[in-house]
Amino acid sequence: MTSIIIPSHNEEKNLTYLLPYLEQITKTKQVEIIVVLSAGNKDHSNQIPFLEKTIFLKCPKNGRADQMNYGVSTSKGNKLVFLHADVKPPVDFIDNIQDTLNSDFDAGFFSYKFDKESFLLNINASFTAKDGFFTGGGDQCLFINKDVFFALGKFDEQQVIMEDFEFFQRMKKNNIPYKIIKNDLVVSARKYESNSYLKVNVCNLLLVLLFKSGYPSKKLKGLHYKLLKVPYTSK
Repeated sequence: MTSIIIPSHNEEKNLTYLLPYLEQITKTKQVEIIVVLSAGNKDHSNQIPFLEKTIFLKCPKNGRADQMNYGVSTSKGNKLVFLHADVKPPVDFIDNIQDTLNSDFDAGFFSYKFDKESFLLNINASFTAKDGFFTGGGDQCLFINKDVFFALGKFDEQQVIMEDFEFFQRMKKNNIPYKIIKNDLVVSARKYESNSYLKVNVCNLLLVLLFKSGYPSKKLKGLHYKLLKVPYTSK
């Protein structure tokens, strides 16, 4: 079985579209969908009707690392998929994941494109099909064999931002074989719609550089919210 784990904080609008879509494209697959609501979630995400495969959990803590680990603790699958609520995967992504993890790889990511047509955003998206400086971000939908996930120590719950990059660092340090699948996810451009293209890219570069230099995660999170207008509260 494959377990899709979605951390969420007040993402009812996105989940209303994402969850029926996921159920439709996985209806013939051995898949469970686990939505992990944060402790402070205030919307009605868990009341979305007509869902058969989806399980809603309420995490006792806030923070994506806590939520994703909590989802894993209840999961039945031997393959884990971590998906953001505002990211739409391609129709055949489960087949892509299973083929990859049944071959010589223990983990992987997807390339992506934005839900808004833009020359500059297309440039950004093109880099996600290659292994590079920004590889490992959560929008790329990490998937991994469960035994490897536990062997690496799960997500670091002290990492209050960029927990995905921190986990990817441990993957690389331990020489975990991974693959970037060139089959685009569709990622929300809402951060760019609330801030300029230049501002988002400069901020992203600064945060990654500071992270890689060992800057404390709580200070990184504060800097992120200081530099950018964040039109959502789940990331």
